[in-house]
Amino acid sequence: MAKDFSQSDLEAYLDESLASEEMARIEDALRAQPELAKELVIINSRRDAGVHSIGAVWRRHRISCPSREQLGSYLLGALSDAQADYITFHIERIGCRLCRANLEDLRSLQQEEAEIVTSRRQKYFQSSAGYLRRKD
Repeated sequence: MAKDFSQSDLEAYLDESLASEEMARIEDALRAQPELAKELVIINSRRDAGVHSIGAVWRRHRISCPSREQLGSYLLGALSDAQADYITFHIERIGCRLCRANLEDLRSLQQEEAEIVTSRRQKYFQSSAGYLRRKD
């Protein structure tokens, strides 16, 4: 096996589940170490042949990742403390890039929706200004 990387590091690389810095370190090594690329081919061949460990299945199917709905509830503060703590741990400590991307997407949608609602309210108010009468 190529030096400096374990089998699980390389499998995580193929699953794109490593932190950005570690992904970049492996990509740099791929350029300098042709044997590393061969090892990745072997890992993929084993996967294609159906040879999997429980850990590999767990990682590949992202069983520990919260759903997008749970991430949305997390943003709204609608989860129990234990669930919110797990999501915080999963994103900040584990550094799950997929969940972080989903969370950022949901944040941007939440921000867009707030801007759309404000704009819509302003349009309603402006379009109805001449139709509203004061009660005398």
